[in-house]
Amino acid sequence: MPKIAMLSTGEEVLYGDIVDTNAAWLSRVFYEHGFSMYKRSTVGDQRASLLQELVMLSLNLDVVIVNGGLGPTSDDLSAEVAAEAADEPLVLNQGWLDNLKSFYAKRGKLMPESNIKQAMLPANASVVDNPIGTACGFKMMINDCLFYFTPGVPSEFKKMTIEQIIPDLKAQFPNQQGRVCRRIYTFGLSESGIADTLSNLQLPADYELGYRSYLPFIEVKLFGPSDDLETGARVLAMIEKLLHSNVVSVDEPMLERIGHLVEVHKPTIAISEHSTKGCLASWLQDSEKVSQCCGATWILGSKTASPLDRDSEQLGATLALAGATKGNCSADIAISTGKLENEQFSVAISTPKGEWGQTLKLQRSYNEKSVKTVISTVAGDMLRRYLDNQPMFPDYGFLTRTQDIFLPLEKLS
Repeated sequence: MPKIAMLSTGEEVLYGDIVDTNAAWLSRVFYEHGFSMYKRSTVGDQRASLLQELVMLSLNLDVVIVNGGLGPTSDDLSAEVAAEAADEPLVLNQGWLDNLKSFYAKRGKLMPESNIKQAMLPANASVVDNPIGTACGFKMMINDCLFYFTPGVPSEFKKMTIEQIIPDLKAQFPNQQGRVCRRIYTFGLSESGIADTLSNLQLPADYELGYRSYLPFIEVKLFGPSDDLETGARVLAMIEKLLHSNVVSVDEPMLERIGHLVEVHKPTIAISEHSTKGCLASWLQDSEKVSQCCGATWILGSKTASPLDRDSEQLGATLALAGATKGNCSADIAISTGKLENEQFSVAISTPKGEWGQTLKLQRSYNEKSVKTVISTVAGDMLRRYLDNQPMFPDYGFLTRTQDIFLPLEKLS
């Protein structure tokens, strides 16, 4: 397997003024085509730093994708430094210069003199066509390492990678096998807990597990050959069975799963929020499918009169709020989040089959935004579980349930 690296260039990338989405995208796409990334690095627009990085990479890797630094301004140094690293001169590529002139002529403009710089390439470089921009890419050898130089504009970079660079790599390394990543989204588990649960799982050859943790979800990623989907599906089903009650979706984020369930059942949904302050409604309605079924949303401030003010018991108050929301809004389903008091919160859902409510206690301190995210996700999980006909009160590893209740429809009449 060839050792492949990506080198991102530019002060704006190095200092975080822009997020390097190109690097994340390239790693994923290369992996899918069987070319795992060995290394990623970033360097600014300083000539000496760029030269040092190019030479170092050329001595240790087989393929390097360089991104950025092909523009017409003085800080765009990739072509000049590549020529220096390969100890060869820059020469005018007449074909690309003609393309540039045609590019501007079609827009009724005269090409600026500064754009000539974009047609100056290392002597032994060959053009990697850029059909939608002025910066041509090019490929060349530096110290027996194959370099592809690409523009930083994402749309140009991605088109050139898909249409030219990946086919070229496949031609040079024909035995690389494509890989696929399947994802199981979990809520309420810890990475260590998942690792312990899956520790005895015997994976087939060429399969491996990975994890990604971000509040409040943990993704379990199964990597495997793209031409063996049947085995991959079996292994994925085994993992899902082992994690059972905390799996919220497979190969799609939780919100997308809720959207699909809403699309099937088509309930009208009303929302009332206290502790989440609108976060729940905003998140759910980021799904177009859920948004189309949402009716009224109530956001209750500290001075808003509500059933919460008439009931000293937190869970009962939140259940009353859900019932009142459902009735007053003529909705099929109402979801409510109660007050946050002493690190405890209640969430309730009122449905045609009855009402469910639970009170949970946070096991650690979160900032305000994270608290709203956690509570909103619990509420969304209750909606998902109801629509999917699953048990409503699973164990959440980072939350302690202090109360729960189910009131069937006949007891509400």
